[in-house]
Amino acid sequence: MRERRVLVVEDERTIAESVAARLGAEGFAVEIAADGPSAVERFRTGQPDLVVLDVMLPGFDGLEVCRRIQAVRPVPVLMLTARDDETDLLVGLAVGADDYLTKPFSMRELAARVHVLLRRVERAAAPVPPAIHLGDIEINEAERRVRRAGADVHLTPTEFDLLVHFAGRPRTVLPRERLLADVWGWAEGSGTRTVDSHVKALRRKLGADLIRTVHGVGYALEVSS
Repeated sequence: MRERRVLVVEDERTIAESVAARLGAEGFAVEIAADGPSAVERFRTGQPDLVVLDVMLPGFDGLEVCRRIQAVRPVPVLMLTARDDETDLLVGLAVGADDYLTKPFSMRELAARVHVLLRRVERAAAPVPPAIHLGDIEINEAERRVRRAGADVHLTPTEFDLLVHFAGRPRTVLPRERLLADVWGWAEGSGTRTVDSHVKALRRKLGADLIRTVHGVGYALEVSS
């Protein structure tokens, strides 16, 4: 099995080296970038399986890095944000981040989040039915590709997994806490705004009426009769 690669993008040297050391001990090949431009370049050349990305960076910030790398190739992104900075969190999720940690964080939790994200991608590689059709939307699980009215739609890895989860349970109301457990692998339900942000992204890309909000409970996928 190929050694999995992680790109750590962090301009604070002590944090970057601590993260790299912990992930190296977990068996990952780790590369570090300290600013926005070098992060995008090392992503292109190194082909990492996952990116740990700080928001505040020299050159251009982590949000712009996330936009650029997701445009190159969908990849799981774990965003590092300042404590209580909700704006960074919501914008980060909107531009393609899959998960987030607020500073300060424990290296044990970071490593656990990295493993969860990669396991989710690996599970998606298992044999699956060739396609799911939802009106003019076609989901090809084997290729991890989505088309709407024949045109490709770019989804992040987590957006794709969330859509497939909904598609397997049409019209079923799914609580946010269940979605966090089933799609993100989170045992506790404190990240409900993460779910809300990803649902908003799916609506923006695939149609506002695709997912119905059930106030006070969660969401349900609407399908044509």
